[in-house]
Amino acid sequence: MVVNVCKHCQRQYISVTKGFCCSRCRDIDDMRFAQIKAYLKYYPNSSAYQLAESLNMTVYTVLKYVEEGRLQFGRGRFEQLEED
Repeated sequence: MVVNVCKHCQRQYISVTKGFCCSRCRDIDDMRFAQIKAYLKYYPNSSAYQLAESLNMTVYTVLKYVEEGRLQFGRGRFEQLEED
């Protein structure tokens, strides 16, 4: 058994494996991840800061998904926008 701390409500909970959110916050976690996934579908080279600003989340929330292994950094490239 492992004692974990929920990343959303900060409550401690016990589970068999290391976890990141409790059963009460699972729906919130799934909803936020679905928002991030949908955003990245349209804007694939977005930074954690851009995601957080656009989806009204903290950068910390976005980076926790990276820490969990649910999101990965890509090897995109930036292009300079041409002025008209």
